[in-house]
Amino acid sequence: MTSWPTLLFIVGYHLLLFITVPLYLMDKTPALGLLVLSGVLVFITGLGITAGYHRLMSHKAYKTNRAVEAVLLFFASMAIEGSALRWCHDHRLHHAHVDTDRDPYSINKGFWYAHILWMFSKSRAIDLTLVSDLNRSPLVRFQHRYYLFCFLGTNLLTYGIVGWIFNDWYGAFVWATLARVFSLHHLTWFINSLAHTWGSQSYSREHSAVDSYILCLLTFGEGYHNYHHTFPTDFRNGIRWYHFDPTKWLIWTLAKFKLAWGLKRVDDVRITRQLMQDHCKVLLEKLQRSYHGQKDQLEGKVKEIHESVVLRLTSLQDLITESKKTAREDMRNLAEEMKEAKKALKEEWRKWKVIVRQIEKEKEHATVA
Repeated sequence: MTSWPTLLFIVGYHLLLFITVPLYLMDKTPALGLLVLSGVLVFITGLGITAGYHRLMSHKAYKTNRAVEAVLLFFASMAIEGSALRWCHDHRLHHAHVDTDRDPYSINKGFWYAHILWMFSKSRAIDLTLVSDLNRSPLVRFQHRYYLFCFLGTNLLTYGIVGWIFNDWYGAFVWATLARVFSLHHLTWFINSLAHTWGSQSYSREHSAVDSYILCLLTFGEGYHNYHHTFPTDFRNGIRWYHFDPTKWLIWTLAKFKLAWGLKRVDDVRITRQLMQDHCKVLLEKLQRSYHGQKDQLEGKVKEIHESVVLRLTSLQDLITESKKTAREDMRNLAEEMKEAKKALKEEWRKWKVIVRQIEKEKEHATVA
């Protein structure tokens, strides 16, 4: 069944934007400050979604106080992407059933379905067992119950402030309201469509999610989507310091000011183990497609070395976990064990590199032949 209110709203504001922009430009040139402020509002409302709806509420990647939660809900309401309860419910279904018929915006139903068309179908009822933790928050319950008031109130307030600052009420409506909502919506929807279509799969190929640095620039760091689907509870999407992830930086800054705590972070050992697992699959697939006479022998070596590396990584991870619970005076023996574990891992890692080079070399020879 079609959700007519959603369809009429989305189609309506698109048409209104495409009509009002040319009419506005025929009459005047928008002030630079108006355009800059409209862009800032896109960024802030986007963070309300990514830091609020997504990483805080959907995945519990960190904790914060009621004041910060209220601010995030305020700007997320401005984004007009539904209440936190509805948004998080659908997003948790997406992660639980990605790429299946139960995925609300499955990419397997087509790019445009995942991008926008899924919203035109009548929403399924919210299963409160999926969002029982959120339903205990009085702020989330208030926003859900009075969502129409929340999104209208936040947008009218912003429209009034921007119109008053620039004495341009028409411009505030076109740029700070219509163009802002249009931009933010499509940037958000790119995560459901482009981030499951175009990019690399560095961490896992068990799902369609991909990483794209260009998409990260457009989505406040959400473009590292393959990593996110592999490790959804990490407060980071971009795990390296140079990865563009303003949402991660915002959460980190809040933590420094004691406004956020309990930041969940996947350790490097677990990430490396996942990379190894995926790399092993790639190598075995390459060997399956090859005609090399020693294919079976190489496959056996790959599996053997992979299992050995994973075992060493697991042992090291166990020691790291134990070290967090060990008193400082008892750390000497544990530190020695960790040193030996790292040494053994380094040796197995060397063997892994040798077998990878051997397979690549054999592949080159087969190509030449």
